[in-house]
This record gives sequence, structure tokens and C-alpha cells, in this order.
Amino acid sequence: MAASMRRDSPWLALTLLTAISTVGFIDRIVMNVLAVPIQGEFQLSDTQVGLLTGFAFAVLNVALGIAIARYAERGHRLSLIAIGTLLWSLATAACGMVTNWVQLLLARIGVGVGEAVGLPATQSVVSDYFPPERRATAMSVLLLAPPVGAFLGSAGGSWIGQEYGWRTAFLIATIPGALLALAAWAFIAEPPRGRYDAEQGTEVPSLGSVFRRLVGLASARQLLAGSTVASMVGFGLNSFMAFLLVRKFDFSLAEAGLFAGLLASLPGAISVVAGGRLADRLGASNPAAYARIPGLCLLVAAPIYMFAITQDEVTPLLVLVFVAALFQYTYLGVTFGVFQNLLHPRMRATGSALLNTVYGLIGQGLGPLLVGGLSDRLAPEFGGGNGLAYAMAITAALYLWAGTHYLLAGRHLAGDLASARAT
Repeated sequence: MAASMRRDSPWLALTLLTAISTVGFIDRIVMNVLAVPIQGEFQLSDTQVGLLTGFAFAVLNVALGIAIARYAERGHRLSLIAIGTLLWSLATAACGMVTNWVQLLLARIGVGVGEAVGLPATQSVVSDYFPPERRATAMSVLLLAPPVGAFLGSAGGSWIGQEYGWRTAFLIATIPGALLALAAWAFIAEPPRGRYDAEQGTEVPSLGSVFRRLVGLASARQLLAGSTVASMVGFGLNSFMAFLLVRKFDFSLAEAGLFAGLLASLPGAISVVAGGRLADRLGASNPAAYARIPGLCLLVAAPIYMFAITQDEVTPLLVLVFVAALFQYTYLGVTFGVFQNLLHPRMRATGSALLNTVYGLIGQGLGPLLVGGLSDRLAPEFGGGNGLAYAMAITAALYLWAGTHYLLAGRHLAGDLASARAT
């Protein structure tokens, strides 16, 4: 019955997989705003909050993700996506039932485990639904999940948390994931692997081969370094925006969540889609554009954000952070699209898992810890609000480092893409 309902439709698949990824990001990001009341209830430091919003999620997510991805190179990817979505949704519900910080840490680890099962195969499926010249655009649509999920998780989670309690917010966040898990299993057909690529072999390359492909190409090494630093900065800044608005400007939880969500979503969605479309347009004749566009945008974003976050008036802070966000996130869809084009069709799920391992441990794992640790160190001298603002400004400066790696990648990208297509 279910098989007869499944459709080989690129845009149906992209829509449902983007929705699933969005729900995954909601379940991941909702902790950023609910940690405000949780910090008060469990008496946590900013460093502990950074651990809760970052490393607790990443600890098993990264290791299990690689193992699951190896199976995804051979097995039925849509089944993994459906099962993983259901698992992380149930773990999110468990977050709302805890009675202490240790239990919450364990529940957050469970969310990471579910996403490790469900998410690595999504990019592989999308890559088999869209040809190479349209992948950056398709990946940019898929990568709308972080900004959209950030808004829904921040604004919706904070409002529910303020009105009905943070435990209720976690329980409500469970519902869409369970429904989408069923929809993915019932309606999306498993696409033929590599149907738009020259490589049509059925042999699954070894984990070492995937790793060597990622680090053996000069452009891939630079893209990996740049995107890892950028993800660390982004996760760190987003984890504490609501805290800054509450501490420094006396926002309520719902107000802080709404504005934090808007800043992470609307400009982020614009920059992700615009970056992908512009890169596909310019990259057709000049492949270096796939690296130079996000690199230049990161170099622009850094000083704007640093100036914005240290403002003492809330209106210029919000306006300038919005402007910075228009440049911050252009790298997301473009980077994943380029990596998919550099990989063999049966390397893509594993490649995504390896990338998520790096982004999970260094990006989400260390980013919030970096901001939280700097904030705890600076707060005694500058106060809780200003100390956190300065910590965020210092972290945002690392976008300059990330952008430099992208510009360096542009020197090698044309040759590496040609080499990848030929082997």
C-alpha cells in the first residue's frame, strides 16, 4: 500500500525533506531559548548552558552518524530518515519530562542520536533528485531548515515556554516530527543512486576513501576549514542571543525568543537562497564563484556583527545584526552543494556524516561553550549583559578567519571539480 503512494518527484521530496530538517532544527534550537528559564530553575552557569545547547547534543550524534551513513550508502535511505525523525521527536518529548540537569543532558544526547539516524541521508537523496547544475539551489532550499527552524523554535518555543512552561514547549515540539516521519515513509520514493552523475558503480567506497576525497582536494580542505569555523561562530552566537536580550535589555522570554528567532530566520533564509542562486548562476562559467561569494560575505558580516552586538541601544543592535545576518549564512547551501558535487554518488551520505561530525563537535559542540566560557570570564568585570555582548563580538571576529579559507578555496575549485567529474 505504502509503496504505491510513493512518488518519484524532486520537489515533493525536497519539500518534505526540508520540512523534516526544519523540525530537526526546531528540536535542536528550542533549547537556546528554553535554557533561559531552565538556567534559573537548575541554577546553571553560562558554561553549563553552553554545554547543554552544544556538546550534549553533539557527543553521540557525530559518532553514530558515521555508522548510520555507511549503511545509508547501501540501504533504503528514506526508511532511515523516517525512523530517525521519530526517534529524535520522542527524545525531545523526554526533555520535557526531566527533573534535573543530568537527565536533561541525557535527553539532549537522545535528540542527537535520533538526528544522527535521520539526517545524514537527506542530502544524498536530494543530490539524486537534482542534477549537478541545480544542486546548489536545491541544497540552499534544504538549508532553509536552519533559519526557518530557528524562528519557529525560538519564537514559538519561547512563547509556549512563557505561557505554559518550558516542559510543555518540549512536548508540543514532538508532534510535527512524528507526523513528518510517517509522511516521508509513505510518500517519497527512493531515487536511483547517481542517476545524474557519471559514476554509476554499485560498490560502496570505504570510509577512508571518502575521507581522502574530502581532504585530498585543496578546495575541499579549505571549504571544510572555513565552514567549520563559520558553523562554530553561528552556533555560538545564536545560542546566546535570547540571553543577551533578556539580560541587557530586559526583554521577556517571549519577546527575546521572537526577536532572536527573527534575526536567525528571515535574513538567514534570504542569504541562504540568494547565495545558492547567485553561486549557481556565476558558477556555471566561473566555478570559483562557489567559494568566493560566501567568502566575501563572511568577511563583510564579521565587522558589522561585532559593531552591532556591542551597541547599548536595542534598536540599532537589532537592525545591524539583521544586516550582518544577510551575509552570514550565504555559505550554507553553497558549501553543501559543492561538497556533494565533489563526492562519488555512494560517498554522499558518508560525506555528509563526516562533515556533520566536524560541524557537530567543533561547530555546535564548541561554539556555545566558547561564548559561554568567555561570558563567564568577562561578566565579573563588565557585568552580565556587557560581558556576554563582548564575548559574542570576540566570537564573531572568527568569521574573518572563515572567510579567508573560502577565498583560498576559490583558487583550486575549478580544477578540483573537473578532477572529481573525471574520476
